[in-house]
Amino acid sequence: MSTKLTSKHIPRRRFLQGLGVTLGLPTLECMAAETKPPVRMVVLMSNLGVQPPHFWPKSTGRDYELSPCLQELAALRNEFTVFSGLSHPGVSGGHSVDSCFLTSARGAFKGGFRNTISLDQFATEKLGPVTRFPTLNLGVNLDKANRSLSWTRDGVLLPAEDSAPALFQKMFVQGDAAAVERQLHRLEERGSILDTLMDDTKRFSQGLNNTDRARLDQYFTSVREVENRLVSAREWEQRPKPTAPRPEPPDIQDKKLFFEKIDLMLNMAQLAFESDSTRIVTIMVDAFLTPAFKLAEDRSTTESYHGLSHHSMNAEKIRQLEAADRNQMRVFGKLVSSLAAKQESGRRLLDSTMVMYGSNMGDANIHDNTNLPIILAGGGFKHGQHLAYKRDNNLPLCNLFVTMLQRMGVEAERFGSSTGALTDLARA
Repeated sequence: MSTKLTSKHIPRRRFLQGLGVTLGLPTLECMAAETKPPVRMVVLMSNLGVQPPHFWPKSTGRDYELSPCLQELAALRNEFTVFSGLSHPGVSGGHSVDSCFLTSARGAFKGGFRNTISLDQFATEKLGPVTRFPTLNLGVNLDKANRSLSWTRDGVLLPAEDSAPALFQKMFVQGDAAAVERQLHRLEERGSILDTLMDDTKRFSQGLNNTDRARLDQYFTSVREVENRLVSAREWEQRPKPTAPRPEPPDIQDKKLFFEKIDLMLNMAQLAFESDSTRIVTIMVDAFLTPAFKLAEDRSTTESYHGLSHHSMNAEKIRQLEAADRNQMRVFGKLVSSLAAKQESGRRLLDSTMVMYGSNMGDANIHDNTNLPIILAGGGFKHGQHLAYKRDNNLPLCNLFVTMLQRMGVEAERFGSSTGALTDLARA
């Protein structure tokens, strides 16, 4: 009996079964794909940014000198790249554009504004339902009704989860048979509603002009996407959830414990990756709604984060903001270090996980949305550099997004306002 092997990548088990061999074989190149970890992505966005003079390095390239803020990441220097001269062209409006950070849509919240699809949702469309949760959209101190990093192709806000225990329950707590049946019934009801909507709108579409018909086609596309997700949700609902590697976390409700809440959500992101519950996590940190907050165990700010951000060069406010910036870098660095220490298939989890920090604000004091602070760690790239682009004519941030999409295996040449991939960032 002969075995015909046609796949480019041959699973090792199939190879052994096909040949009837009982001895262990070495791992061949054609078997490597079987154990290669999937590429993942977490985006952490703080909507009041950092203090520019305190954050930006004064030199560029691989021998750049770390700024005072980036000194918090000194031990991880070769694990990340810092970017300057990136923004979303034509996207302005101060605080109101935080929900456009992963979309690059112009005209935020002006008359007739409709957001566009976000980076995470675009990636999900291309990758398909490979995990129980296509993406996890999280938040810290969030105005859930008005702010989110995740938006559908039709420009609809996807509410963020801001409770770590609730997220833990979704990922790891398996309901009893009756609970599963109730959830399946709810999913079936949603499917029926979508069927009715599609039938009604198809009848309504007769006689529409070209503009209205195009708009309706976009709506149909969105409905089909929801239908596909419902089918996937039904399948996942009937599969057992993974065992939690750690106990359920506490719930931090006090908005003053700002950095503790960020740290907790980053821990949840790593937990989601370790259990392969999702491949993509977005976290919006709503500093705009954060009251006076703790800077250290024995020290708090004198006013809200937003109040501090409009410092008008007040020395004491700037001092507090710089301390807050260092805390942001510490929690970011803590996640990078934790991912570097975790092994997956004989490799560091960090090497298959892109960790991005950024903001929609280049300088919150003057409501400037250019020259955005961006850091990317991990993901198997050659890091340890400051990539600087023109401060007066920024490169589209979406060029970096395209590079990240391609790293995840998404065949995309364009996204949002991009003009191509960011070729200066090479893979290791």
